[in-house]
Amino acid sequence: MFNGDNPYERYRQTQIQTASPLDLIIMMYDGAIRFINQAKKALAEKDFILANKALQSAQDIINELNISLNPEAGEIAINLRNLYAFINQRLIEANVKKDGEILDGVLQLLTTLRSSWTGLQAAKKPAAVQK
Repeated sequence: MFNGDNPYERYRQTQIQTASPLDLIIMMYDGAIRFINQAKKALAEKDFILANKALQSAQDIINELNISLNPEAGEIAINLRNLYAFINQRLIEANVKKDGEILDGVLQLLTTLRSSWTGLQAAKKPAAVQK
């Protein structure tokens, strides 16, 4: 079956194509968190091939987040770039050492960052009108 014939894949593709830039950032965080959780599970089960693939996918997402930074945002962009470099380094270290505990710290960081982006997203939505 082609991906184009899969209703779920068509839905996901439409969701991505119609998402705002802020929604896309949050989706990328969700993806990275999902892949890291998969890697943690795979490491616990000693499935190092699956863990490696999941961690590489998480790294790809972190790299994409890094590339998408707007340098004109100043100090925020610099701080995020440094955080993404740190996260990438920790993902590599967890992969090499086969250490799921390293991933706990990365997950905490990504969850906190994601929460900040969702807070920004909520602030941009119009407030409901009260009667």
